[in-house]
Amino acid sequence: MTARTRLRTPAAPSPTGTARDGRHACDLTAEGAAWLASAETYPRSALAQWRARPTAPAVLPCGSAFDVVSVPAVFGRRMLDRLWEEGPGSGPVAAQRGRTLLFAAPGTASRLPSLLEWEEWGRAVPSVLCHGTGDAVTVPPLTAAAEDAGPGETRLGSRWLVAPDTRHPWLPGPEVMLWACVRAARSAASSAVRVSIFPGADQDAKVYDVSRRR
Repeated sequence: MTARTRLRTPAAPSPTGTARDGRHACDLTAEGAAWLASAETYPRSALAQWRARPTAPAVLPCGSAFDVVSVPAVFGRRMLDRLWEEGPGSGPVAAQRGRTLLFAAPGTASRLPSLLEWEEWGRAVPSVLCHGTGDAVTVPPLTAAAEDAGPGETRLGSRWLVAPDTRHPWLPGPEVMLWACVRAARSAASSAVRVSIFPGADQDAKVYDVSRRR
């Protein structure tokens, strides 16, 4: 697949980043938590542990309910912009200590590296880590504890950018992830003047309207 590949383009995300029911894109719902727990061997036990410690991140296995594509934070934001502005939207997305974690369909982790290797823009995609069967990732807590965060924790810690909101969220496959990587790489390379994609006041402010997801 090349950068010329066309994907269905949704309506642009709303400036407020809220869903039609008023929920913020970063809010994890009970249905979303149940989907995350389905990655565990004993989902009910996992949910019980999360409810007992709602502000603690959790470590979940990849390969059954989802795979995860991890990229540097700024490049991940570029990918998200391309997915929401020109593509089909994204699945759940989290920020974790300087990296963006894009949740993808199972099997993506084994397929995406070979697709990038054959893609002419593949070398321009920085530090892609693909987590699939046998791997595990840290996911943000059920409840963000902003009042308890120390200096720099909000920016570098674990948080949802697009939280799961259903028991069966749409997840992009390897071809969609390749498309987003190539578009983000081309966007970065074609910028004559390097301008931050984040608002100057708050780099964490940009969110996405999950009601417009594919």
